[in-house]
Amino acid sequence: MDLFEYMRSNTMEKESPLASRLRPTTLDEVVGQKHIIGKDKLLYRAIKADKLSSIIFYGPPGTGKTTLAKVIANTTSADFKQLNATVAGKKDMEAVVEEAKANLGMYGKKTILFIDEIHRFNKGQQDYLLPFVEEGTLILIGATTENPYFEVNGALISRSIIFELKPLLKEDIMALIDRAVYDTDKGMGAYDAVITDDAKEFLADISNGDARMALNAVELGILTTDREDDGKIHITMEVAQQCIQKRAVRYDKDGDNHYDTISAFIKSMRGSDPDAAVYYLARMLYAGESVTFIARRIMICAAEDVGNADPMALVVATSASQAVHQIGMPEAQIILAQAVTYVASAPKSNAAIMAIDKAMETVKEGRTGAIPVHLQDAHYKSAAKLGHGIDYKYAHDYKNHYVNQQYLPDELVGTSFYEPSDMGYEKQIKEHLKRLKEESH
Repeated sequence: MDLFEYMRSNTMEKESPLASRLRPTTLDEVVGQKHIIGKDKLLYRAIKADKLSSIIFYGPPGTGKTTLAKVIANTTSADFKQLNATVAGKKDMEAVVEEAKANLGMYGKKTILFIDEIHRFNKGQQDYLLPFVEEGTLILIGATTENPYFEVNGALISRSIIFELKPLLKEDIMALIDRAVYDTDKGMGAYDAVITDDAKEFLADISNGDARMALNAVELGILTTDREDDGKIHITMEVAQQCIQKRAVRYDKDGDNHYDTISAFIKSMRGSDPDAAVYYLARMLYAGESVTFIARRIMICAAEDVGNADPMALVVATSASQAVHQIGMPEAQIILAQAVTYVASAPKSNAAIMAIDKAMETVKEGRTGAIPVHLQDAHYKSAAKLGHGIDYKYAHDYKNHYVNQQYLPDELVGTSFYEPSDMGYEKQIKEHLKRLKEESH
């Protein structure tokens, strides 16, 4: 590298965004993702030993997919090439393959090809890479925000190890914010800025696991805020809100207001008020609440408060939970809104939770009783000698696939646990059970 190239690269480094400058160069500098890069984990050992096979990083934006690829680039003895699938074409891949073949043939040197947004490649482009990954000409590192099992060629998937990156924890992002503000080497420490604890917590919360979002806000705040009388730049809550263009909603995820909001959210769904339910959903989303946590509460409400009055409520809620995991924000809010308004608008019944509560209390009191012998397992040898299974009546052999026989232990005969309501589909269940019993007598 000559003097001009050095000066140009140095200038580009200084002018690059803060999130890019703060990218770690070694594994020990990486924040978060300990479930895959902890010192006892496979990926950590493979990178340290420079023995990588093809891998795919999958996770939401700002969780470190490109960061990990850059760390690998700095630690590997292999030639490292990078393409972005949003702009690269087949000619770009052909050039990398030709160089990789030359490196391997003449110098015995491997080539790692990092493809960002690999899901953007069409099937033909992905198929082109397959033989070179198969024969070892290329070691592929793919990065994607989409579920690779849906978006990446199955043949490439089968030849790669999938590592799922999780949204960064609040503590991880707070540590990165401190590094951004006070580090004089890669961060903005030379600006002599300080950040208040509440501003730091707010940015860590509102970024919802996306480090890049928090760091961009910090950079904007430092570059656009005037110095105060003490000569320092103060990143306050007000500055933080302006820089991330979101207002701090009165909602502390570790405080009383968190539980108040969740309580109001659930009670609004239970009370069949979709307007109030979706309003509290918006408050939680705006404050950076985890979509996984919200989806879990919707599923519980669907079972506890709707139940069999509308069995589809739990289906919708469960589907929504799976969908938000695959899609992420901001689109996940649409899916959550659909599930919330469905559950809130559905007919209500708490008969299922009342049934299990009563049954659990009965068992807890020790009123278990012996299982009737005709219901006991008769599939093993000599079961008949013990009388197990004898006189059991197979329901499908009878009219309406129902036969009147004892199922509860003797001590509990006549006890009712599940009492269907007259709401929605549960009314049909109630009438069906009543009709079966009447017709069997």
